[in-house]
Amino acid sequence: MTTVASASSIEAPSTLLALTELPRALADFSALAWTAPILATSPRGDGHAILVIPGFTAGDGSTTLLRHFLGQLGYDARGWKLGQNLGPRATGRAGEKLLSRLKAIAAEAKGPVSLVGWSLGGVMARQLARQAPEIVRQVITLGSPFTGNPRASSVWRLYQALSGQRLSDRATARQLRESRLAPPVPSTAIYTRDDGVVAWQNCVEPVGAATDNIEVRGSHCGLGANPAVLYAVADRLAQPADDWKPFERGGLRSWVYPSTACDVVH
Repeated sequence: MTTVASASSIEAPSTLLALTELPRALADFSALAWTAPILATSPRGDGHAILVIPGFTAGDGSTTLLRHFLGQLGYDARGWKLGQNLGPRATGRAGEKLLSRLKAIAAEAKGPVSLVGWSLGGVMARQLARQAPEIVRQVITLGSPFTGNPRASSVWRLYQALSGQRLSDRATARQLRESRLAPPVPSTAIYTRDDGVVAWQNCVEPVGAATDNIEVRGSHCGLGANPAVLYAVADRLAQPADDWKPFERGGLRSWVYPSTACDVVH
């Protein structure tokens, strides 16, 4: 059992990790070619709708590969259609634009929607699940810093500048406190200890009956194209709505997915 440090002691990723994000992301992407036969064995979907939310400063273009992969498995994977993710400037001050998008998809799909969020998109996905748990099936986050020290990131100053949201604001502080709690639906956090953008310790779910943490190897910017991430996302989405279970790491999977679990200490 790995114990995550207290929030005050969590630091931003090293400069080396930050500077090597791009080449490592390209390596994650290039691995798709030789892992294609394995990804082809991913669990098939049941056709339910999925809302994929991009990371900070990114748009739907960044999640095209992920959504295409999920579509190939039989899911109804959709983009968020809110342009570049600049926090409240894209979603509305209270996230009302994103909530409206979720409600529209649920109405069209005639059923609950699974949420997959990358980085900041995952933080938003968890908030959506709190706002409308009745239309959210499950949440999957990819390198999303929803707990711990919000300044343990290489881009927190840029976030404040572009989003207009100050981390010291009272409303933001309240949201951060709420974000540390597990959503009211099954939730899986996928993270990498080699994250060069956000501290991996901030991306780990508290241990619970309906939460899980899956560690992968790779970069933050390559999570949406990382073969291990794609397979794990497919596995999670294939869980029956009424019979969610943690990710199985036995057998050959143990070579790819470390078996260590994490407790979050606040």
